[in-house]
Amino acid sequence: MTEYWLISAPGDKTCQQTWETMNNVTNKQNSLSENYKFHIPDLKVGTLDQLVGLSDDLGKLDGFVEQVTRKVAAYLGEVLEDQRDKLHENLLANNSDLPSYITRFQWDLAKYPIKQSLRNIADIISKQVGQIDADLKTKSSAYNNLKGNLQNLEKKQTGSLLTRNLAELVKKEHFILDSEYLTTLLVIVPKLSFNDWNNNYEKLTDMIVPRSSVLVTQDSDFGLYTVTLFKKVVEEFKLHSREKKFVVRDFTYNEEELAAGKNEITKLVTDKKKQFIMLFTELQFPMASLVLTDISQLTADKLLDQIMYPYAKPYDLQKYVFCNCHF
Repeated sequence: MTEYWLISAPGDKTCQQTWETMNNVTNKQNSLSENYKFHIPDLKVGTLDQLVGLSDDLGKLDGFVEQVTRKVAAYLGEVLEDQRDKLHENLLANNSDLPSYITRFQWDLAKYPIKQSLRNIADIISKQVGQIDADLKTKSSAYNNLKGNLQNLEKKQTGSLLTRNLAELVKKEHFILDSEYLTTLLVIVPKLSFNDWNNNYEKLTDMIVPRSSVLVTQDSDFGLYTVTLFKKVVEEFKLHSREKKFVVRDFTYNEEELAAGKNEITKLVTDKKKQFIMLFTELQFPMASLVLTDISQLTADKLLDQIMYPYAKPYDLQKYVFCNCHF
């Protein structure tokens, strides 16, 4: 992985002389690194007391920005799901990959006016990052709820017959409908008990329609059977079924409700795709802002503060990015 160092060098008579001296020693003569200029405009430094007061605050702000940046990047990876391997190529800053952005950095004068003091710039950064963090919590919560609802419905379409949605498995002809006296139940029977069911289901209670049971489908552990009986003995039938470890599923065949259930899944899938596109775009935007803040403007503020505060000398140090350092 490429490593980048942000360094400062004592200023010569001109910036170009400083650059040539530093580049000659580290790159041309010793091949220690590949170097880039890190352009910082002349900022309002203020007094030494102001720099002292700002020093600790910048350290805390830097930690907060890094925390939110990592949080946004991590959640972007979660949103990508099975395309998580494409995370790095989607971590962009101003539509550029991060190495290009760092090595070609330009101060954002619109967001961070250089006429403002360092304290004001730090406050602007703090408010922006705080808003990004709050927005992430709100949007991620909404997306996670939608994703969770869809996953719950999808789980019901698969898995064990004991828990899955039976609507996709049964047909209208499996049921006695619109009868005043008769009803059809769906019963889950363990595979090892198929013979027991077939031989004894008519004896579980009175008023069971003979030879009414049909095996609808089966999985590796259970079979789904129908049975038709009189409505007045349903509760008694359920009781004796439990004693034999047959599970009567609560199910009512209603074509309108079944269609609504299918439409709900389709709607959730569509909504998730829409939310994915919106959230993916919205995550990339704050990611760019955070990278811009954490790696550049904030770092530049800190670097300036660290240069000026310990020595209280004029601002004559030049800033550079070292890439692939081998010191």
